[in-house]
Amino acid sequence: MNQLSRILLLTLPFMVAAPALAQEAQDRSSLTIGVGVASVPTYEGSDDSRLIVGPQLRGKVKDHAFFTRGPMLFFDAIPNRDDSGIDFQAGPAVGVRLDRTSRKQIKDNAVEALGKRDTAIEVGGYVGIGKTGIITSAYDNLSARVAVTKDVAGAHESYIVTPAIEYFTPLSIRSFAGIGVSADYVGKKFGRYYSDIDAAGSLASGLPVYTRGGADSGFRRVNANLTGGYSLSGDIRKGWVIVGALGYSRMLGRYADSPVVSIAGSKDQFLGAIGIGYTF
Repeated sequence: MNQLSRILLLTLPFMVAAPALAQEAQDRSSLTIGVGVASVPTYEGSDDSRLIVGPQLRGKVKDHAFFTRGPMLFFDAIPNRDDSGIDFQAGPAVGVRLDRTSRKQIKDNAVEALGKRDTAIEVGGYVGIGKTGIITSAYDNLSARVAVTKDVAGAHESYIVTPAIEYFTPLSIRSFAGIGVSADYVGKKFGRYYSDIDAAGSLASGLPVYTRGGADSGFRRVNANLTGGYSLSGDIRKGWVIVGALGYSRMLGRYADSPVVSIAGSKDQFLGAIGIGYTF
């Protein structure tokens, strides 16, 4: 797990979802497992990249859905039993944030000199709504949700609010496409922990002192991604599927102005991934 990065798997939210969605329309229980290799920034706001490997998971047990988005696991406590295709969602969410938790991840000497950050365990919940059969066919799906989590491990000790909208559509029995947008709204302590630089950090890194990151809460980043997939088994509802994803993130406001981003890194974050999944 120490190889995973939150930024990595924001490029992979559809890695296994579309085949599973089609299957879930028919089955009370299902499971899709995927794994991907991605080129991602070395930290959130970096202009350097590295290759990492990460999993994705989606399924349903007795009409209760569960799925991952990056290193976050969501469980829908509301059973999916509405024949109209409307899916009301609410339940717990838990995840891990590994940004800058190892000096080996960071290629920039100045950011490395600031020291590593502790692993954050983020726990909370989410609400959302989805609709199947909305635009292109009886099997496409549009969903929106808002997750609210808080670090309970004593790392940044702050909260994160993540609104997201996702759309999937089958292109044929063998292929699918997806698009998604999301954003991160964070508390003061989050900005202070990841964006601010005190006098000691400035002396060690050569970067200027910066205190605006923790001055207030705000939107830290917006994300967008495109995904496509092709079944190796002839049917995206079961068997093997290969997928590719392209992602873009933009650091915002005082978080983008931090020297960690504006001097040592970049506001613009580009990501690419390829992976394979299997639906049981």
